[in-house]
Amino acid sequence: MRHDTHVRYASRGRKRAASLLQLVLIVALVMPAAAHAERIKDIASVAGVRSNPLIGYGLVVGLDGTGDQTSQAPFTVQTLRNMLEQLGVTIPPNVNPQLKNVAAVSVQAELPPFAKPGQTIDVTVSSLGNSTSLRGGALLLTPLRGADGEVYAIAQGNLVVSGLGASGRDGSRIVVNVPSTGRIPSGAMVERPVDNAFAARPTLTLNLNAPDFTSASRMTARINESFGPGLARTVDAVSVEVLAPADTTQRVAFLSSLENLEVAPGEAPARVIVNSRTGTVVIGSNVRVMPAAVTHGSMVVTITEDLVVSQPPPFADGPGAQTVVVPDTAIDVEQPESRMFLFGPGVTLNEIVQAVNAVGAAPADLVAILEALKQAGALQAELIVI
Repeated sequence: MRHDTHVRYASRGRKRAASLLQLVLIVALVMPAAAHAERIKDIASVAGVRSNPLIGYGLVVGLDGTGDQTSQAPFTVQTLRNMLEQLGVTIPPNVNPQLKNVAAVSVQAELPPFAKPGQTIDVTVSSLGNSTSLRGGALLLTPLRGADGEVYAIAQGNLVVSGLGASGRDGSRIVVNVPSTGRIPSGAMVERPVDNAFAARPTLTLNLNAPDFTSASRMTARINESFGPGLARTVDAVSVEVLAPADTTQRVAFLSSLENLEVAPGEAPARVIVNSRTGTVVIGSNVRVMPAAVTHGSMVVTITEDLVVSQPPPFADGPGAQTVVVPDTAIDVEQPESRMFLFGPGVTLNEIVQAVNAVGAAPADLVAILEALKQAGALQAELIVI
């Protein structure tokens, strides 16, 4: 009897532990998750501290017969003539060089903020003509200009091309990745800096990556709490203006401390994002559905057509008594039992997904359900189709 009692109490204990675990899981699912704090440097940027795009035009030489065809890319020959003339080599006007190892390319780079002369940056080289591959080529000296037309960097070096292409005499061709584009790590040297107003104004402006009034207000409060009241003020849903020391050394140290402060950003608005090309559906955590009833079903129509030989009856005579082939069509309609589910007030994301999965809806069907809920006024979220 004692042994039975001990087993009975142990069984009750396990049941209570399982019930307690289920209760904890339910509470964890029902209670909203605490806001996660982010560093200011991860959710905002300093106004005026940004990179600048650079672009240039140049020649890639040393290709293994995969360069531009001069008949279809005359600008390549013109560029080569101009370059050789600057180097003291003159090509007679009546001579049309057949270039197979040269390609005209565009060169792109990003000049980071505070870049100084002598520093190097990466460049991307892309074919402008009909070159089939830049593998094994080298970029000749190419000036890189900014939006104002001034030269800010000089690019040159050997290309690193990850793509590969091969072709046969019968016209067959295989291409892996993109062989007409390559990169040159540290392939450009900065020649002149870009002026910025980082130390010119008495204030610094922090711009949020995602506009949000709650995030801007919390950032202002967090900065004033850490460095003193009145130091920061909210300009709008994007910008927060902060008083900064005039000395550049103190300003950099101040900004270093400021950007590492942690702020709990505001929750994103309720949105449902639908990719119409891939069928991907992303539902935000704040999406809610008002009371609504949804039914989902599908009809499958199958049409089968066979050819059957038709023969006349025995001893039949006459012009119509002949063997012919006639079609035999069978139509089958299959309509599975459609199921209906009911959305109560304030349905959460987890309940929406479970309900839609319960009826076996595909991504396209889910999009149709969400659009119908939006038209009915039951979907409390912004529906965005990309």
